[in-house]
Amino acid sequence: MENHHPKPVENYMTANMILIFVNLMWVFVALWSYWGLGVVLILAALLNRLITRIDMARRRRDAKFDGI
Repeated sequence: MENHHPKPVENYMTANMILIFVNLMWVFVALWSYWGLGVVLILAALLNRLITRIDMARRRRDAKFDGI
């Protein structure tokens, strides 16, 4: 029986980040044009808080895992 190893895939991180940025921008522009800048600022602050909480939870989880 032959042993077929999977080939390494390309790193699409940069392309994904650009697409997330573009999508976030058009959503922000649409919200800004409909409800105003205040809603966009509140949403941006909430997204920032959510990303920070996810980062802190991952760091806590990784700190508890010693790898033993």
